[in-house]
Amino acid sequence: MNSFLTLLCDGMGESILKSLNNLWKSTGINDLITNFTTYGWQNLVMILIACVLFYLAIVKKFEPLLLLPIAFGMFIVNIPGVYHVLFGTKGYIINEVYTDVATGDVTVGAEVARGTLAELCARYGAEENTLSALKAAIEGVGPIASNASYTVTIALSSETEQVIRDFGLFYYIYKGVDWVIFPPIIFLGIGAMTDFGPLIANPKSMIIGAAAQLGIFITFFGALCIFGFSEAEAGAIAIIGGADGPTAIYVTKKLAEHLLPAIAISAYSYMALIPIIQKPIMRALTTKEERKIKMKQLRKVSKFEKIAFPIIVSFIVGMLLPDAMPLLGMLMLGNLLKESGVCGRLVDTAQNGLMNTVTIFLGVMVGSKATGALFLSLQTLGIICLGLFAFCMGTVGGLLVAKLMCKLTHGQINPLIGSAGVSAVPMAARISQDVGRESDPDNHLLMHAMGPNVAGVIGSAIAAGVLLALFG
Repeated sequence: MNSFLTLLCDGMGESILKSLNNLWKSTGINDLITNFTTYGWQNLVMILIACVLFYLAIVKKFEPLLLLPIAFGMFIVNIPGVYHVLFGTKGYIINEVYTDVATGDVTVGAEVARGTLAELCARYGAEENTLSALKAAIEGVGPIASNASYTVTIALSSETEQVIRDFGLFYYIYKGVDWVIFPPIIFLGIGAMTDFGPLIANPKSMIIGAAAQLGIFITFFGALCIFGFSEAEAGAIAIIGGADGPTAIYVTKKLAEHLLPAIAISAYSYMALIPIIQKPIMRALTTKEERKIKMKQLRKVSKFEKIAFPIIVSFIVGMLLPDAMPLLGMLMLGNLLKESGVCGRLVDTAQNGLMNTVTIFLGVMVGSKATGALFLSLQTLGIICLGLFAFCMGTVGGLLVAKLMCKLTHGQINPLIGSAGVSAVPMAARISQDVGRESDPDNHLLMHAMGPNVAGVIGSAIAAGVLLALFG
C-alpha cells in the first residue's frame, strides 16, 4: 500500500512539474528570454514605436481614429508569445530527427521550433522567404548531437513538416484584408459621407486632383529604376503617394502582398501626419499674398447633378478601366445612396456603424502585421522613405498646378487648395483651410478645397486601376 501511495505521489509530482514547465514555456517572458537574440529585441523596438504612435494619436490627436487602432494592433502582436495566440500557429514545426547509424531508420523526436514560414526563414537565416530556402538553411545547421548508434539533426522534410491549423481570432478578422473586402467597404462609407457638390460646381478641381497623383508615378519610376524593385513592387510602393490607406492596401494585396505591412503602415501613418508633412511644403511653395486669396462662393449644385454624377462616373470609368471599379464603384454607390434621398437607413449604416466597425478592424489588422521580425529591415526602411517622398511629391504636384491655375485665372484660385488634391479626405481639405486662415482668419477655403480632395480620391482609385491593369 505504501509503495502504491509513493508511486502515485511521485507520478502526481512529475505531472505537476510537467504542467508547471508547460505553463512557463507558454509565457511571454520565456519567449523573450529564449528568442531575444533572434527576434525578441525587435519586438521590444516595435513596442516602443507603438507607444510613440499612442502619443501622437492620444496627446497630439493626429487622426486618432486611424492611428490608435494601428498602434494597438502593432503593440499587442509584438508582446512576446502573443502573436501565435491571436493569429494561430499556422506554419511549420521543426523537430529533432534521430537517424540510426546502423539501420538508417528515422525517428521524429522533440520539437525544436514552430512558426510561420517568414518567421522561420528569419530565424534560420534563409536567403529567401520560401520553403526550399528554409529547408536548405535548416540542413546547413548540421548535426546537433551524435553518438555511436545514432545522429540527431533538425530538419524540415516531407517526413517531419506539419502544417498547424490552430487559427486564432486575428486570423479570421484578417481575412477582410486578405480577401480585399475591407478597402471597398471603406470606400462605400467615404462615398456616403462625402459631398461631391464642390467638385461638380468647379470641374477644374479635377485637374488639381489629377496633378496630385504625380507623386505616384514619380515614385514608381524611382523605385523601379533606382532601388531595383520589380514593376509590381514599385507600383505597390508608389500608390502610397495617393495618401489613401484603403487604396494602398487594395493595390499592394494584388501586386506585392509580401510588402503589405510596410506599405499599409506607411500609408496610414502619413495620412495621420498630414499636418506635419503638408504645412511646411504649402508655406514654402506659396506666398503670403497667394494664401490670402479669397475664392468666390461656389454655385449651387442641383439634386439631379448630384444623382447623375456617380452614375456617369461609374459608367465612364467602368468602360475605360474596369480594374478600378471595386474601389470607385463602391465609392459611387455610397454617394448615390446619400444623394438619392430615399435610402436614409442605408446611408446611416454606411456612414456610422459599418464604417466605424471596418475602420477598427482594418486599423488593428494593419498594425498587427508589423511584427519586429518582418518590419525592421532595410527594405522596410526604404519603402517608408519612398512612401514619404511619394506623399510629398503628390502635395507638390497639386500645389504647383493650383499656382499655375491661379496665374491663368488672374488670382481667382487660391493655390493652397492644391495640397488637398491628395485623397486623404477630408483631412487634406482641412489643412488647406487651416493654412489659409493663418494668413487671413476670414479666409474660408474648406468647401473649395473639398473639390480637389474628392477629385484626389477618384484620381487615386483610377491610378490604382492603371497599375493593376499594367502589372496585376
